[in-house]
Amino acid sequence: MEFAIVIILLFISMLAYFRIADKYNIIDKPNHRSAHTQITLRGGGIIFPVAFIIFCLFNLNEAIQNYWAFGLGLLAICTISFVDDVRTLSNKIRLSVHLVSVVLLLYFTGAFALMPFWTWPILFVIIIGTLNAYNFMDGINGMTGLYSLIALGSLAYINKEIISFTDENFIVYPILACVVFLFFNFRKKAKCFAGDVGSMGIGFWVIGLITLLIMRTSEYKYILLLSIYGIEVVLTITERLLLKENIFEAHRRHLYQLFANEKKVSHLVVSSVYAICQLLINIFLIHSQLPVWVIILIIFIPTGGIYLALKWNLKKEYNL
Repeated sequence: MEFAIVIILLFISMLAYFRIADKYNIIDKPNHRSAHTQITLRGGGIIFPVAFIIFCLFNLNEAIQNYWAFGLGLLAICTISFVDDVRTLSNKIRLSVHLVSVVLLLYFTGAFALMPFWTWPILFVIIIGTLNAYNFMDGINGMTGLYSLIALGSLAYINKEIISFTDENFIVYPILACVVFLFFNFRKKAKCFAGDVGSMGIGFWVIGLITLLIMRTSEYKYILLLSIYGIEVVLTITERLLLKENIFEAHRRHLYQLFANEKKVSHLVVSSVYAICQLLINIFLIHSQLPVWVIILIIFIPTGGIYLALKWNLKKEYNL
């Protein structure tokens, strides 16, 4: 019953936001780097911080005691991201808020107490890098929602069947938010896009859960629950550096962009393939008893090889 009420509240929140976005012209206009061709409402990913607020309302005492640091970090990064969706902010302002949010996230997960001091800068780099990877990959219909659904579903399975590392509802609520968001986004003509508030918001939540899991188990292999995003972003950044491009400028060099823009493959097909690939990796990752370095090689060598071969063929085909 509780989850049915949550879904209804999330739907109402989305419909209310659509009216606000339409009134104040919060839209995404296509440009030469876009993978879409029509004006669409931006910021639909506001559903993710809303889902956390609803989580707090249904679990008030626990939220105040255990989730206040996560909540402050999530709301801070979502607020600055939403403002950036509406009007462009300087990198310094955004990065400052990101750093504060990551500090709160690491405090929430107990990383400061469990990890030696010298590892803290590494954690900052990894988390901020992963957050930005989430943002970079949010470019076509269904990508952020489906991929996050796979990550969250995998975490829910681990939490229930392998080792309990957090409250079940803390995973279920963002899953419900993804389902409602996909109802409006997983379409040929999306009703809304996630925007930075969505990609950063759900990215922050997923990363928080993975960090909790790693702190609980000391199994660093679980960062590979996001390995498809990781491989795509690292190889694309490497390519752009080799081409002497500014990696902070928008571009269309990601493999999913080449499939969607040049090859004209359906956004929904591309997003589904990415999600299915990550699901297969997660199944192997969760049940494998191999050493971490062997798991990394098994995942990265074939996946990276397939990625490079596909991109090479597409660039050759379209003279890119």
